[in-house]
Amino acid sequence: MFRALHILNKRINRRDIVKRILVFILTCALLFGITSYAKEEEPKQLYAQSAVLMDADSGRVLFEKNGYEQKAMASTTKIMTCILALEKGKPDQIVTVSENAARQPRVHLGMANGEQFYLRDLLYSLMLESHNDSAVAIAEQVGGTVEGFARMMNEKAEKIGCKDTYFITPNGLDASDENGKHSTTAEELAKIMRYCIKLSPQKELFLEITQTQNHTFTDVEGKRQFSCNNHNVFLGMMDGALSGKTGFTGDAGYCYVGALKQGERTFIVALLGCGWPNNKGYKWKDTKALMEYGLQKYEYENVFQKQDSSCIIVENGIPESDDIFDVAMAETKIKTDTQELPFLLKEGETVDIKTDIKTDIKKTLKAPVQAGETVGSVTYYLKDFKIKEYPLVITKSVSQKTFIWYLQKLFAMYMLK
Repeated sequence: MFRALHILNKRINRRDIVKRILVFILTCALLFGITSYAKEEEPKQLYAQSAVLMDADSGRVLFEKNGYEQKAMASTTKIMTCILALEKGKPDQIVTVSENAARQPRVHLGMANGEQFYLRDLLYSLMLESHNDSAVAIAEQVGGTVEGFARMMNEKAEKIGCKDTYFITPNGLDASDENGKHSTTAEELAKIMRYCIKLSPQKELFLEITQTQNHTFTDVEGKRQFSCNNHNVFLGMMDGALSGKTGFTGDAGYCYVGALKQGERTFIVALLGCGWPNNKGYKWKDTKALMEYGLQKYEYENVFQKQDSSCIIVENGIPESDDIFDVAMAETKIKTDTQELPFLLKEGETVDIKTDIKTDIKKTLKAPVQAGETVGSVTYYLKDFKIKEYPLVITKSVSQKTFIWYLQKLFAMYMLK
């Protein structure tokens, strides 16, 4: 009998050990599975040293790899050259070629000193073929000198919100001066492209130029004819490809910035240092991978949340009851004509709402307050990204108590007695 109990006990112990091993294996599998899944959520094995995927509507960075590191940008510079020329110049403006412009290195149009062209034709040369001489000729026409145009480029970059971008040349050739190197970040390059296709008053013309497959033109006198072909392969790679600009220098490597729109969603990809010679196709692989990631993972959701009206004490205000002993309250509401706030979100992302009321240290307002008066704000955030701020306004005016009002109340109280 004791022997039988001993054997049974051993079997129970073995079962317990096996059960614990199975639980351990299952736990490990789940943990590694979750970790693996989390890693697969984002693009991996990108060739670019710096990369950014941006939501073009909000400007939010959806993915970045070293996206805030300054690097040379090569001919992606020319998107800024183009948009500045469109905003500051006129398409039918005549551009006279200088000796400086004529001697720019390849890739070039091959213009001659003193030759004249219409600005619009040089913009096609700039964006379709990436001609360096056209960039300098445009810069000298619009900015007076290359240096003057570079100042305009840097001023525009600052207005757009770029703090780590520095322009020296209009064509993107490697350069440096006492203030630094000709450079940007992937995040700020995407930001500049966002301005070009979404915010600039000349965005439609920018898109028209960069989407054109080929353009033929002559110099003003009609002596020579030129033909330009678009080298942006991405335009034929994915449905909805909007615009883009390639670039290459020895310092920058292959670079690219491009945009895509499908339905209501618009994405921008910026790549810096995406391979060197013999790896020219890396930028197309990275661009497609990032665009597909955006399309698969991000959808628009209405993040607006109806807010209950709130009340704030109004010091020395006349209460709605008109009773001398009651406290005056001011009701507030969000000022908006719609309850729609579409925002691009990935599964699991949530929005936070912060209410800020401009009250004194006692958390009260001082009478009088007027209906429609802004007394604060309601702001929607995704982590540190500010989505939208709504003004918080008073719904009904609250008058100030006066000496006459107090006398009337005291008189009424006395008469009632």
